[in-house]
This record gives sequence, structure tokens and C-alpha cells, in this order.
Amino acid sequence: MLPYSSLQEAEAAMGRSLTFAETLWFNYSANKSDYVLYCHNIPLIFFLTTFLPIVYVVIEFLFPDYAASYKIQPKIKVSLYENFKVYLGVMRTFFLLVAPILLASHPSVQMIGIRTSLPLPSLLEIASQLLVYFLIEDYTNYWIHRFFHCKWMYNNIHVVHHEYTAPTGFATQHAHWFRYWCLGIPSFLGPSIAPGHMVTFLLWLALRQFEAIENHSGYDFPWTYKKFIPFSAGAEYHDYHHYVGEKSQSNFWHPIFTYCDYLYGTDKGYRNRKKLLAQQERWSKSEGKRAKGEHMR
Repeated sequence: MLPYSSLQEAEAAMGRSLTFAETLWFNYSANKSDYVLYCHNIPLIFFLTTFLPIVYVVIEFLFPDYAASYKIQPKIKVSLYENFKVYLGVMRTFFLLVAPILLASHPSVQMIGIRTSLPLPSLLEIASQLLVYFLIEDYTNYWIHRFFHCKWMYNNIHVVHHEYTAPTGFATQHAHWFRYWCLGIPSFLGPSIAPGHMVTFLLWLALRQFEAIENHSGYDFPWTYKKFIPFSAGAEYHDYHHYVGEKSQSNFWHPIFTYCDYLYGTDKGYRNRKKLLAQQERWSKSEGKRAKGEHMR
């Protein structure tokens, strides 16, 4: 809750006029407690988990020819019923595990110093903090993910997430409850190290959920935002990890950047496969041209 009773009082305390964004934030948050503002993460994550995968389902069923050309594993089809069934399982875990943890975790957010007050952070501050959050998330998530591929951890916990060798957006959060808990740690570690504003924190959670769903979408569309981010890969990169499955010791990257896989050599299988497929494609094209030339003679 903001410690000002009016816009004029807020402007007097700050010694300047509020920006348009700060005015919106004041009007929205002035009479809401910090706890209520923090709990916005629950409907936010619910909305993204529910509706973002629907975009891919709609494209697949309304524009099948377009979708098929970008499907990473075109031979595997997931029905609407199967999508709905896995979504129900994800929602059950969300309401029984994730939401209660989020509701109870507000004291830790207060302790690390996530603020709701004015002024709002600048765009540069938001961007720099998000970059730090993603870098921290990438590194810690990489090692936790490798840990889950140890034999016992995989067979007893991580195997649930790998039930889908061709992942879909709805199956993004299809996982054992312990994996939920462990992989939630990297998401909070960045804000703990570099705490910022609640707006930045909620934006971080939204981006984290957005990219996780895209990674598991099963499609490598040309308009995906990761096509324009250096050292990122996208759905095709993570799809290979699911395709290999139990024996996968490759492509542990999950959020944005792939530098850990490169540094620790856990992307060699993927890169070798890409080279082999490229060689096969060149061979097929050369054979096609040769056959066409012989036919013309």
C-alpha cells in the first residue's frame, strides 16, 4: 500500500510530477496491500498457463498446413482430448501445490526487498534486472536439470515430465511435485540477489512462464522472439532433449541462453545431429538435381 493519500501528496514527496505509468500504478495500487499486489502472480501464471498453449492448438487445428511446416516432430500428434487431460493434471498441481506456496511465500519477498512504492523503475533498470534474472536462472536451472537426469532422480521424479517425447504447450508444467519445488528456486534466486520493484518481479514471472511454454510448444515458428536473441535457441533445441528422453545428457538449457551447454559440452549430441541432418539434406538435393539432369537427357 502506497504511503500517500493523493496524487498531489505523492508528487510533493517525490519533488516532481508523476509519469503516466506512475499515475496508473498509483491509481491501481494506492489502496491495495503489498500482499494483494504480490498475489497477482497467481492469476497471472494461471492465465498464461491456460491461454498461451491454446494459441498453438488453434494454429495447429485451424491452419494445419502452416503448422505442419514448422512442427518439430511432425509424426507425433497430440489430440485435443490428450491436451485437455494433461491440462487438468497441471491445474490440479497448480491449485494444490503452486498457488499455496505462492500465497505463503510473501514474507520471503518482503525480506529480500521487493518494493511496491514510487517511483517506478526506469526501462533500463527493468531490462538490466531481467537480464540478470535470466542469467542466474539459466545457470542454476542448468545444474538442477542435470541433477534430475541422474538415474535415480530421472526414474523416480523427472520421468513424469519426460512422458511427452514431443512436448506441447499444455505439457510444459506436467511434472512431479518435487521438480516443481526445485525448479522454482532459480526463479526466485535472481530477484533475491538483485531485488527490484513489484512490477519488475511480476514481469519476470510472466516472461519466465511465456518462454517455458514456447520451449515446449513443439513448433519452431519463424516469428518466435528467440530468433532475435543471441545465444538462445528456442523450441527445437529443447525438443531434442525430450526426443532423446531417458538417455539424454544433452541440451540441459531451459530458459533463454545456451551458454552453459556450450561451456560444459552438453550440446555436442545436438550439434552433431544438426550437422548430420544438414549433410543428408544437401545429399538429397544433389541427388535430386542429378536425377533431374539425367531425366532431361
